[in-house]
Amino acid sequence: MRSNIRPFEGRSPLIAENAWVDDTAVVIGDVTLGAESSIWPLCVVRGDIHRIEIGARTNIQDGSVLHVSHDSQFMPGGAPLIIHDGVTVGHQVVLHGCEIQDHCLVGIGARVLDRAVLKPRTMLGAGALVTPGQVLDGGFLWLGAPARRARALTDRELEYLDYVADNYVRLIARYRDGAKSV
Repeated sequence: MRSNIRPFEGRSPLIAENAWVDDTAVVIGDVTLGAESSIWPLCVVRGDIHRIEIGARTNIQDGSVLHVSHDSQFMPGGAPLIIHDGVTVGHQVVLHGCEIQDHCLVGIGARVLDRAVLKPRTMLGAGALVTPGQVLDGGFLWLGAPARRARALTDRELEYLDYVADNYVRLIARYRDGAKSV
């Protein structure tokens, strides 16, 4: 196991063979990374006190922090972090104990907190804040702090959600090819 991918208290990350984790990203503990997913430079994915599940074809971009909440009297059952398939998480995003469902885009610098849920095909704008327990309906652009529904997504924006995820899958191959040529 690489030094940036490490166990915690007997739980080791499970990373799909065709997934990509940059050497400068740190992945710790009870973390699952699905097929063709990617974690880019300087990300922290810390599944130490609860689990983190990242689905297939999902990208976690540079400098993002992913963490969870433990089971306690203040949060019975804790709050795992569940990210479904085809999700794009922009640069410097904080995801904490929330759920991001299929084909969402979380904009640069956004923050999504414990037990919040982004329904399928949600676009969350840059710098937005999703408060604990808030549920964002899919098919809409959400902006602000706290996040508020701004408008319905256009057909082009809905198409873009899939384009970005597919583009990051292609980028994995380019990075692998570059690593082979060094």
